[in-house]
Amino acid sequence: MTRTNWLCCAVLLSLCADGLALGAEPLPSWRDSPTKTALLKYVADVTTEGGAKYIPAAERVAVFDNDGTLWPENPMPFQLAFALDSLKRDLPENPAWRDDPQVQAALRGDFATLLGDHHRGLLHVIALTHFGVTTAEFDGRVGHWLETAQHPRWQRRYDQCVYQPMLEVLAHLRQHGFKTYIVSGGGADFMRVWSERVYGIPPEQVIGSYGKVTFELRDGQPVLVKQADQIFVDDKEGKPAAIHQFIGRRPVMCFGNSDGDKAMLEYTTIANPRPAFGLIVHHTDGEREYAYDRRPRSSGKLSEALDQAAQRGWVVADMKRDWERVFPERSAAQTAP
Repeated sequence: MTRTNWLCCAVLLSLCADGLALGAEPLPSWRDSPTKTALLKYVADVTTEGGAKYIPAAERVAVFDNDGTLWPENPMPFQLAFALDSLKRDLPENPAWRDDPQVQAALRGDFATLLGDHHRGLLHVIALTHFGVTTAEFDGRVGHWLETAQHPRWQRRYDQCVYQPMLEVLAHLRQHGFKTYIVSGGGADFMRVWSERVYGIPPEQVIGSYGKVTFELRDGQPVLVKQADQIFVDDKEGKPAAIHQFIGRRPVMCFGNSDGDKAMLEYTTIANPRPAFGLIVHHTDGEREYAYDRRPRSSGKLSEALDQAAQRGWVVADMKRDWERVFPERSAAQTAP
């Protein structure tokens, strides 16, 4: 086969693959329900050129919370699990930690103490386990943890405990010209290690909490060092501010799961000059995942946003009712002992 013929075949195969993807049943892990219908209708309405609700591709910005929206956050956020494993690993080399009340609260799973006083204990634990290292060293630690740690309930890697229905939403939006961003209270550096591989969201489209970094030359090599000061927490009212600063466009779609996402939902949907869509993932499935809203075990309280959903026109996705499947199917390699 000549090079020209090979290239023609490759192009045809690519076009056929794209056609099959676009022609396949959208959101197969979502049950047929008003929630799925509303989501698909909105996307169709705003991407139909010439339609009354058409939005140009450049303005199709969709923002997603991460913890509790794209993967679980109860009984604890996965980044906290990483921090706890890091504490246990480094404790022998830091004997002073044994007398640190916040460290001890973390080790015994006392989330009330960690989350009290505006998350003071949690921020302290994050500072001990996330800062004072180069960004490359931190990336390596997160990557190694994801390769070796398993969720205690589902016995699979943490990055395999993602919500299959939401992965399908991300793919569907991108197929229709949307640019998808993570806007999360989780650490930006933590999420950027794996967000592109797991969600298809590149690191430059991940907005999260962050601290100061400083530049150094070490042995003639440039490095960035993570510092435990000037920490910005990307939560609640901080989310719209971060969207403005880092994206520069007002979103037209917003996906969240807690009161921490309420301000982001409001910013996206209230008095937006473009048609807008807001969705709340409601954790109602105690068998396949967890059931909570107003009284979560750790983070992810959903009270005010849930009460305002009907008034604001936000769609509530009931996990038990609307999702045919919660997590991706496991491959043979993932199920092997």
